[in-house]
Amino acid sequence: MTQSEMLKLIARHGYNVGFGAKKNFATYDLICKASGWISFISLAVGVFALFIPELATNVISAILIIFGVATMYIQFYDSEKQSYESAGIEQTKIFNELEVIYRNVKSDANFDYQRTQQSIDAIMSRFYGTVISKQIFGSNWYAHYKFYCEFEKAWVEEELNLTLKDKIPLSLCFLAGLAIILL
Repeated sequence: MTQSEMLKLIARHGYNVGFGAKKNFATYDLICKASGWISFISLAVGVFALFIPELATNVISAILIIFGVATMYIQFYDSEKQSYESAGIEQTKIFNELEVIYRNVKSDANFDYQRTQQSIDAIMSRFYGTVISKQIFGSNWYAHYKFYCEFEKAWVEEELNLTLKDKIPLSLCFLAGLAIILL
């Protein structure tokens, strides 16, 4: 394997690990914060509906009931929220280790392929041990935001030549297109 191919491989692993970390943190954030915000907004709308007749409609009531059901859905994840935080922390550490390996390989034209591959295999084995496949609804979009806007990942973007197309979830584009068509 050439140095260039190894750098791409490390960057791909870095992308998967970094995005996985942010997806776990996104789920953790949604579990911790979303139900509180939904409850607050529902209460505020309910209070304003007492003296603003336009808010005291069946449509608004149905929306508030849907928000209540969404809060119940979120609470199903509450008992597991610490595991999402722990996985996110461990995966961030793994991401940082991959960056160190990436920079070492990039700076050494005579890198040791065998040793590098063994290091990557050990690191990725740790990563696979932290993966949580059950994520809360909406965590993918939120993870995109967290990965591309809050995370220092320039080495991954640079090596993989990521563009704006890669940074916007395809499902968001589909939903926006559908909304435009329907309006």
